[in-house]
Amino acid sequence: MKLAYKAALFSALLYPGSGHLLLKHYPMGILLACTATGCLGALLLRALAIAGTISDRILSGEIPLDILRINSEIATQTAASGSTTATIATWLLVVSWLAGTADAFRLGRLRDQAANAADPK
Repeated sequence: MKLAYKAALFSALLYPGSGHLLLKHYPMGILLACTATGCLGALLLRALAIAGTISDRILSGEIPLDILRINSEIATQTAASGSTTATIATWLLVVSWLAGTADAFRLGRLRDQAANAADPK
């Protein structure tokens, strides 16, 4: 398998930056991985905050133990204030994942072309 495809698959299927780490482009790989981890952390904190708020309201009896009502509360909480951070984190995660995959493919293709030029068979 060509290195370009392998690096792109690593970056797309495993984690952003893993294709760069495979190609030994450590600074960019670490930057992409840290960006993705920070975004995932922000999204996880937001989800935990929403879950905590809703569970407290269920335990206090404010929200009945009904799946449809809980689902509507989740939708309401996600659309409430503070979702700007989650939106930014989501888009930054998507952009870093796609850009990391494309750049890993580009760098792998350059490495494949250099290897073909050095060994023309």
